Amino acid sequence: MNKVILNYILKNFIKKFLIIVGVFYCFGLILNLFEEVEFFKNLDVSIVTPLILTSIYIPSLIIKVLPFIIFISSLWFMWSMKSNKNLLIIKIFGYSNIRIFCILAICAFFIGWIVLFVANPITSTMSKYYEQVKSNYSRDIDHLINFKRDGLWIKEKLNEKHRFISSKKLEGSFLIDLTIFHLDEQSNLIEKIIAEKANIRENEWTLQNVYIFKSNQGIINKIYYNQYKINSIYNLSKINNLFKNFDTMSFMDLTFNFKDLLDGGYSNNFLDRSLHTLLTLPFFLLLMTGIASILAMSNLKSRNNLKMTVIGLILVIIVYYIKDFSLALGQIEKVPLILSIWAPIIALSLFTLVGVIQINEK
Repeated sequence: MNKVILNYILKNFIKKFLIIVGVFYCFGLILNLFEEVEFFKNLDVSIVTPLILTSIYIPSLIIKVLPFIIFISSLWFMWSMKSNKNLLIIKIFGYSNIRIFCILAICAFFIGWIVLFVANPITSTMSKYYEQVKSNYSRDIDHLINFKRDGLWIKEKLNEKHRFISSKKLEGSFLIDLTIFHLDEQSNLIEKIIAEKANIRENEWTLQNVYIFKSNQGIINKIYYNQYKINSIYNLSKINNLFKNFDTMSFMDLTFNFKDLLDGGYSNNFLDRSLHTLLTLPFFLLLMTGIASILAMSNLKSRNNLKMTVIGLILVIIVYYIKDFSLALGQIEKVPLILSIWAPIIALSLFTLVGVIQINEK
């Protein structure tokens, strides 16, 4: 009988989890499709292209909101158990509140690890494809930046000319081995700039060991500067945000290829943040199940469901804000980065532990 009850709990919980995932996917598909259509409206593509891109973008978004999905799934499961009196029947066969919570929590915990090892590598590959396709279709846009095997390429539209920048690599806050081309509206070369490196921390770039080649009536003039400044719409932060995309990195890459990614130009802080943020996922799923169990089992009266749902949603939103705030403190180095990622988990664990002990007495 215990095995039958266990199978019943797991089967119904996973069923409701998959239904909520499907609902979120459909909503995401509809909402993001408008954004993709807006992007492609001036390009000669069929509706199939934005639809495909939307369909491969949403799974990575689903992983981001997975704790919220688990919370809703757990709460829904508890509601159904309470409404059809199955919760009381299960208790008659010796299943306490804390035992039911442990079954759901362990299931959610394993779902988190399955997502990291199975789903996340797939969604990261899909995100890379998404970024690549969007980049290819962005070639007609005035401002474009792209990482390729031969380095970094930037296109900018200035007042009366176009700027094309190529760099061998990004090293810290410096672009190494720059070549800059300035072209007029008719794509005629105005000047060519070669620099050893450029500090791009701010929008005003400082180039070092610079050679500028200008054409004057067929004569090429070469000028050397120890330092030379240019203004750009891009800086280090903007480039990092655009192309060091968290979604394109899988848990497997971060775990087994950490050093290679570090050698490839990614900052240690960014890689640590990405890895530890993913590592917290199974624990967040477990804790979200705990919050749902506390709210649902604190009172067996069905009329309190709406009230508890509102309280739960508010609590989850607060948890997300605290999580983002803590991470922001780590990014600005007010607290150690790793601690800023795990501190919300530790605090929420203490809250959940107290709540689970209380519902076990009911």
